[in-house]
Amino acid sequence: MDANENRSIPNTLFFRLFQTGNVLQRQVQNEMGISTVQWAVLGALSRAGFEEGISFNQLTEYLFVSRQSLDGVLKRMERDNHVLRVPHPDDGRARLVRLTDQGREYWNALQDRIYQFYQQGLQGFSFDDTVNFLHYLNKFKDDLARISFGEEKQARLED
Repeated sequence: MDANENRSIPNTLFFRLFQTGNVLQRQVQNEMGISTVQWAVLGALSRAGFEEGISFNQLTEYLFVSRQSLDGVLKRMERDNHVLRVPHPDDGRARLVRLTDQGREYWNALQDRIYQFYQQGLQGFSFDDTVNFLHYLNKFKDDLARISFGEEKQARLED
């Protein structure tokens, strides 16, 4: 493999991930009527153990989204009465984000469509392909989270 191929394959991979993320966002919005972040928030808050809510900071870390992005999404979801921010029982300054009853009903009503969405989105994958793909995505996410340019990054910031 020559030097150009060594650079073009990762470039193509990252570009395809960018495109895939955009296609996912467009298709979720078109077919489900919600954003991918709204979908992720509903899914996270519907998990066992989160019935009483999750802190805003924990939710940003769990979803890997910025505070600003999540705040805007939560404002829209509060307006739709799908989530509620309530005082944290241990820290009066903090808030917990919790699904409302209406939000839980909305999430439950989406389940058949979500299942169909998954089936259509993975129709070209066997069960083993899907398991392997998930494995590699997890590895990739972990590697991305470890990227650091260290001193080089600091030098660029000082310039």
